[in-house]
Amino acid sequence: MSEKVVAILGATGVVGTQMIQCLEERNFPVAKLVPLASAHSAGKTLRFRGEDVTVVEAKPEAFEGVDIVLGAAGDGIAKALLPEAAKRGAVCVDNSHAFRLDPDVPLVVPEINAADIANHPRNIISNPNCATIIGLVPTYPLHKVAGLKRMIVSTYQAASGAGMPGLTELQREMGVLSNGGQMGETAPFAYQLAANLIPQIGGFKDEMYTSEEWKMQNEGRKIMHLPEVRVNCTCVRVPIMRSHSESITCEFENPITPDQAREILSAAPGVKVVDDPANLRYPMPLETSDQDLVFVGRIRRDLSAPDGVNALTFFCCGDQIRKGAATNAVQIAEYLV
Repeated sequence: MSEKVVAILGATGVVGTQMIQCLEERNFPVAKLVPLASAHSAGKTLRFRGEDVTVVEAKPEAFEGVDIVLGAAGDGIAKALLPEAAKRGAVCVDNSHAFRLDPDVPLVVPEINAADIANHPRNIISNPNCATIIGLVPTYPLHKVAGLKRMIVSTYQAASGAGMPGLTELQREMGVLSNGGQMGETAPFAYQLAANLIPQIGGFKDEMYTSEEWKMQNEGRKIMHLPEVRVNCTCVRVPIMRSHSESITCEFENPITPDQAREILSAAPGVKVVDDPANLRYPMPLETSDQDLVFVGRIRRDLSAPDGVNALTFFCCGDQIRKGAATNAVQIAEYLV
């Protein structure tokens, strides 16, 4: 693979720093790394392949000569700067929500729709929402065999989904609880997260579903090319550091047994089956953090299904910072080169 000049927009954040680590781990062909961040962070250094690399202020002219941009900034910054990078010839892989539902921007999970990467007329490719990625990686292989009709999803999302402020706040709250102090302000969370859970991620929108819940429905349809699939989702913030978990029930067009599902998933890319209840083996956030596979287990029939043979329930976990964000973006970039 020919070497590329790679810029990281939002390089000092939790996803940006993980992107840099993933580039190094996966031996991505980087001719030059350009870490971009706010003026406040400009001049700081980050380590890449054993050397210090200086952070540059993120502004349009910083994208001159860049081949690939990995975006790890918020919607506003992405909307302002990534079109500028695209105009200068860079292909942008963006982790924000800004372009995900744009019909001219592919929304990609490489294990599912890598072919969509080739068609990016705006020079922008979107990384899906973290919970969407983690839920769809095991769902799609089952769909290819049985034909997905409907999903009912409950997510248990880690503090890392709120970025570095979320991680820092959960650590602070755990310290307060252990020391018997006063909790005080809990931003970025609306309530204390330690020893609690919060059944809201994002603002409430249509039908009193949150923005996070709508992402799962709309993004999944686009990624899987299933515009008619029905999705009902409840997203919950839980006091876990960095790995999201999901309970998923899928209804299919055709019969599928739990044993068939285990066989399918055992051969599926990006998936590790951990399903041995007799020995208390099932996916957990503790075991799935800081790696790139989605663990799947608790695979069983949906006893509420009318016919009992066309629906399954399973539990999955995946690292939100890695496969849910940084690794997925780097995988897309690998297809580009």
